Amino acid sequence: MTERAGTRLGVDVGTVRIGVARSDPHGMLATPLETVPRGAGDVERIVALATELEAIEFVVGLPIALSGRDTASTADARAFAARLANARVAPVRLVDERLSTSSAHSALRASGRNAKNSRTVIDQVAAVIILQHALDYERSAMGPPGVVVAPDERL
Repeated sequence: MTERAGTRLGVDVGTVRIGVARSDPHGMLATPLETVPRGAGDVERIVALATELEAIEFVVGLPIALSGRDTASTADARAFAARLANARVAPVRLVDERLSTSSAHSALRASGRNAKNSRTVIDQVAAVIILQHALDYERSAMGPPGVVVAPDERL
């Protein structure tokens, strides 16, 4: 399989904030980009970032329980991914994000930040973890990760 070149955006969907990360154009390294407030204009802001960076793909974290079952947040992440897909800017992939938020908290604690002074970046760090896992998977498995979300043709 040929290597896919281009920037990807990682998205960690939360109830209050959405963390966004970006990859380099070679798909090797994920870095924090922005925290977007959840609500009116959230999809539009993320689409604007994708357009500005000429992103080839969105990688949206799908919160699944350790048991493999859906969680309360799973339907919300799927719905948000569908909204992004309906913007028709770039393909949207849902990828398993088990433990990404707890990994983000651990990484921030290890760097000396506490929960209170990490609120503004925790979602970005989670998005970095989601995107980096997807990039690593693609390089090792020789194929894109996750499941593509199809735009709603009825819109």
